[in-house]
Amino acid sequence: MFEQICSAIRQAIIDGDLVEGTKLAPSRSFAADLGVSRSTIVTVYDQLCAEGYITSVPRSGMLVCAISETQFKPRQEIQNRFEDEVQTLPQPLLGGQPDMELFPHRQWAKAVAKVCRTNPQAMLLGGGRFGNFELRKAIASHVLDWRGIETSPHQIIITAGSTDALGICIRTLAKAGDSIGLENPGYPPVRNFAKAMQLVPVDLKIGDQGAEVPLPGQTPRLSILTPSNQSPLGGVMSPRRRQEFVAWAKRHKAWIIEDDYDSEFRYAGHPIPALAGFDHLDRTIYIGSFAKIFSNLLRIGYLIVPAELIGKFRVSLERFGFSASYMPQQALAEFIQTGAFYHHLRKVRRIYKERRKYLIGRLSADLAEFGWFTDHQAGMQIAFHLRTSFQDTVVSEKAEKLGVTAQPLSSFGTSDVSYNGLILGFCNYTEPEIDRAVATLRQVMLGQY
Repeated sequence: MFEQICSAIRQAIIDGDLVEGTKLAPSRSFAADLGVSRSTIVTVYDQLCAEGYITSVPRSGMLVCAISETQFKPRQEIQNRFEDEVQTLPQPLLGGQPDMELFPHRQWAKAVAKVCRTNPQAMLLGGGRFGNFELRKAIASHVLDWRGIETSPHQIIITAGSTDALGICIRTLAKAGDSIGLENPGYPPVRNFAKAMQLVPVDLKIGDQGAEVPLPGQTPRLSILTPSNQSPLGGVMSPRRRQEFVAWAKRHKAWIIEDDYDSEFRYAGHPIPALAGFDHLDRTIYIGSFAKIFSNLLRIGYLIVPAELIGKFRVSLERFGFSASYMPQQALAEFIQTGAFYHHLRKVRRIYKERRKYLIGRLSADLAEFGWFTDHQAGMQIAFHLRTSFQDTVVSEKAEKLGVTAQPLSSFGTSDVSYNGLILGFCNYTEPEIDRAVATLRQVMLGQY
């Protein structure tokens, strides 16, 4: 009752129904009119005084204070704006988005409940700077089986996602003015982050075998690669190119950061072994994440660092702090160890495979005259290359106005690299949603919009 009365008076003042200087009814008579206790009205008046909406004036009672006309927006205007935003939210086919409706709520709840019942202190005590040790052990087993990386839990650092992991690597191993090798095209936030850290980008162009090794005279301190599924073009780095990169890193005492963001999503055969396993964690630092596999809301990722760098990373974490939340780590360890994680992974791979197959069929049937794509049988998106008669930024802009998000491929590269296409995701969308999105793209490219 207190909240209702307080909110009603507050809103009347904001809307201008109660203007400056208006005298409010005495608490006793107001309470009688509303049929509530006087103490409730006294509490209301005290709260509104504390918030600055009314003031107590001796021998005059409670008076409404002045508030700026532009201080607040009317509630209905805010609601209307929110509804407009909801109506114009981008729809399919945004790339790299997992389907959170597939999240295994019951199994996750069981894992959380077991931890709360048997080891509740683990929800708050993380086990040191590198994170929960049980989770690190579970990750060590996972990457050995799925990524071919033989490592110790002591080399694993729990992070607040892959972006946090990348930041830890750069702060630990590079300083302002150092050069950094970046795939071109590549993931734009990585390039933006590197520039924000005052690093000098060295472009690594993408060829048939993957990213190209830095040219003679180019000696970046770090190189960030996506060898298992290049982002955004797709494709696997060849064994020969991996050998060349490892040899280059050893020769120049440089470091390779392997971003393995969606490597588990390979729809034919087994996942491609990680570069870090190929390199035996000599010059390669591995970044993994649970965002695309499990949940993009938990914000849990991990680093696997060479043994010789453990001390440096520990000092860096002590200096800059630990960002990952301890709360879900023990539960995630339980979730992995019981096999529930792998059951979920097999399920989403099966569903994503069907959705990918469906999108490919629609592209082949409806958009083949406008461009082409390569089926790498992996990842969470497809790069659809447009013919030269279309400009990807124009197509993307027109499609978004119609509720379809198709990121322009040109936005993933620098101005001196020519790519013209659309990045089309499929994991988070049903077949009817894919139908509507592809039909919209066809209408846009036919010039009907």
